[in-house]
Amino acid sequence: MTEKRAALLIVLDGAGDRRVDELGGETPFEAADTPHLDEIAAEGQTGLMNVIGYGQTPGSDTAHLSLFGYDPEHHYPGRGPLEALGAGLDSRPGDVAFRSNFATVTEDLIVEDRRAGRDISPEEGAVLQERIDGMVIEDVSVRFVHTTEHRGALVLRGPDLSADIGDVDPHETGKKILTCEAYSPEAEKTARIVNKFVSMSNRLLKDLELNKKRVERGMPPANIILLRGPGKHEDIPTIKKRYGIESAVIAGGALYIGTAKYVGMDHIKVKGQTGTIETNFDGIAEKTIECIESGYDYIFLHIKATDNASHDHNAAEKVLAIEKSDAMIGKILEKVGNRLVVLATADHCTPVSVGEHTCDPVPVALYADFIRPDDVKRLSEFDAAHGALGMLKGSDVMPLLLGYAGHIEKYGA
Repeated sequence: MTEKRAALLIVLDGAGDRRVDELGGETPFEAADTPHLDEIAAEGQTGLMNVIGYGQTPGSDTAHLSLFGYDPEHHYPGRGPLEALGAGLDSRPGDVAFRSNFATVTEDLIVEDRRAGRDISPEEGAVLQERIDGMVIEDVSVRFVHTTEHRGALVLRGPDLSADIGDVDPHETGKKILTCEAYSPEAEKTARIVNKFVSMSNRLLKDLELNKKRVERGMPPANIILLRGPGKHEDIPTIKKRYGIESAVIAGGALYIGTAKYVGMDHIKVKGQTGTIETNFDGIAEKTIECIESGYDYIFLHIKATDNASHDHNAAEKVLAIEKSDAMIGKILEKVGNRLVVLATADHCTPVSVGEHTCDPVPVALYADFIRPDDVKRLSEFDAAHGALGMLKGSDVMPLLLGYAGHIEKYGA
């Protein structure tokens, strides 16, 4: 019987890159001081990975579904349900969920600011949320939660709902909010509910004392909610049902938490875990060790700071985020490395020079203290191209991790 170990998937979001001039022609992985990631590479096996497929630029949601072993072509519910789950809403099969923004519109519903200044405090968000959450339109209930700044998530629950509808967010300022369109006869009710909700949100929010005070301070009022990214929560087989394992997610962003919860992972909260360079790396390491010691078979650990720096075209901060992640990994390995199978990678490339996701493959390093190592000595995009794992797809990650960790049964007699 193969010894069973905990499988640890570490994703440094958007960490893959191209050569960066201000780093002397190196990638951030090459420029960073990463003794622990390099040890994983040197003592394990490396490769490159097209997370979705050749030439396909991954979204963060579809990328993680693929890394968890779910084909996005068949199991992607849309971003709305994943954001809702990550925000703590109880999204269920049959619900239609949305990403949402507080925004600023004129009396004629012309969008002046899609994000209402981006500066909505938790206290303001709580007041705004109270006005919206719990509404009932026809036979459909509305659940809404404010998450951070201008962002929120919304779930519609009721009979005969469909996600086959358009956005109301025009995605540009100076344009009137869109009328939600139904793309099929089955979606006409949902489109009608959405249009009623958006109109009601404007009526309920525009005259709040909170918004009057914002205007007095020269700030844009949060006087409407814009919905986008509709998706319908479907019932899918969980990781536990598919593999018979207990799994957990340690992440700071709602999308990553929600995607993991969608496939059945427990969310393990870490005080001070955010998507920024100031995230609590020490706390993340400590909580990961606790999960392993408490018996979780699989832990997904997500770091967002690398991607944020990429979108900001900030090469120095991306290098720092990789180095802080490396120190965090070192603490985990020092404590429980002999009880782990580890796979470290990125969910997609976000080159600093581009500031957006691209289709470039990402480096992968697979490590356990019994794995036959290849000849690669450090983790980078160029070194990993020579590794024993060759060219992978995201769907290869789960069987690789769980197979070496002893959680996949023998195939055949």
